[in-house]
Amino acid sequence: MHNILVVDDDERLLSLVMELLETNGFQVDGVTSASNARTKICQEHYDVMVVDWMMPRESGLDLIQSVRNSAMCQSKIPAIMLTALGDVDHKVQGFEAGFDDYLPKPFEARELISRINALIRRTAQADSIQILKFGDCEFNKITNELRGNKEPIVLSSTEFNLLKTLSQRPNEPFSRSELAKKLSFQVADRTIDVQITRLRKKIGDNPKNPTIIKTIRNIGYVLCCDAST
Repeated sequence: MHNILVVDDDERLLSLVMELLETNGFQVDGVTSASNARTKICQEHYDVMVVDWMMPRESGLDLIQSVRNSAMCQSKIPAIMLTALGDVDHKVQGFEAGFDDYLPKPFEARELISRINALIRRTAQADSIQILKFGDCEFNKITNELRGNKEPIVLSSTEFNLLKTLSQRPNEPFSRSELAKKLSFQVADRTIDVQITRLRKKIGDNPKNPTIIKTIRNIGYVLCCDAST
C-alpha cells in the first residue's frame, strides 16, 4: 500500500481528496499547513505529496522549495501541485520550485489518481538500482552482499538491517525515529547512534569525520553514495 501526504488548508477539500485516495487503495495522511507537512515527512515515509499552492502564511510553493533546498528527510519526495492558477507562468514557477507534476483546479478524480500512479511508477524505476558504491565498498541490494575492496564484509543482523534501510533512499536523510521504526526498535535515539557507529567501523567510515554515513544535524543520518548501477 502506497502512502500519500495531502497538504491543503481547505479542510473540506482536504477531506474529499483523502477520501478519494483511500477509496482507491492508498494510505493517506492530511495536514493543513506547510509546517505540519515538514514535520510529517520527517516522521513517516510517503510515496507522493499532493500539495495545494494557495495556503496562508506559507504557500505550497514555499513548502516545496524548502524541502528541495534543504537536507530534510525525503527531500526528493515526488510532489503534485494543485492550484487554480493555471497560466503557463505559474506552471513554470511550480516546476522550477521542485514540483514534479501539476493539476489545475477543478480536477477530475480519475486524473489525480492516474498522475499519482505515474509518479509512483517513475520513482520505482529510479529505485531499480541494484549496486550502491560508497568509499571502498559496494552493496548489492538484490543479493544483499556487502564487499569492501572486493572482500566480503560480515555485519550483524542489526547492522545489516540498518544498512539495508539506509540504502532504500541513498543520499536522502532518515530521521532517527524513522530508522528505529523500520528496525522495530522501541528504544531511545541513542541506540540508533550506537548502531550507526558500529556500522561505520565495518565499512571503513572515519568516526570522527564520516563521509559515508553522515550525520544531519537535528534530523538523523544519510548514506552518501559515490555511484550506483
